[in-house]
Amino acid sequence: MINIRTENIREIAPSLTVGQKVLLTGIVYTARDAAHKKFAKIIADGGELPIDINDAVIYYAGPTPAKPNSVIGSCGPTTSCRMDPYAPTLLDMGLAAMIGKGERSREVSKAIVRNRAIYFCAIGGAGALYSQCIKACDVAAFPELGCESVKKLYIEDFPLIVANDSRGGNIFN
Repeated sequence: MINIRTENIREIAPSLTVGQKVLLTGIVYTARDAAHKKFAKIIADGGELPIDINDAVIYYAGPTPAKPNSVIGSCGPTTSCRMDPYAPTLLDMGLAAMIGKGERSREVSKAIVRNRAIYFCAIGGAGALYSQCIKACDVAAFPELGCESVKKLYIEDFPLIVANDSRGGNIFN
């Protein structure tokens, strides 16, 4: 198990290998299907995304509302393949890492290698556990989407597994 920080993810990604376990700390943005569709429309219209995608980490999650005295509700991963139509473009724009669950398409795998990025898997069904690693949560974009709005999270020691590495390794093969 190694500790890594999101602000160093671009430099660290090439040294990570499939199956490696990591504890991730730093800033992560949540974005699911609805947010990705909005990103795609903004890009197609020549606009600027509401978050800085360069060297960013996106967690495919739609957290539930926070209970009293909590930062966030349950925050488990959603199925990553639903974001596959959008991921290559975001990776080509500078996205450094993605967190989700499940296998990625061949196009996404190629884009990960092309951009020296990384894809981490989080454990499905562990949203309550993951929420304990989230120390801050703010809506960053698209508040009208409710739980699917883009959130800016600060995470500490968030447990993940390298699923697709920057050299083409794939845990699902």
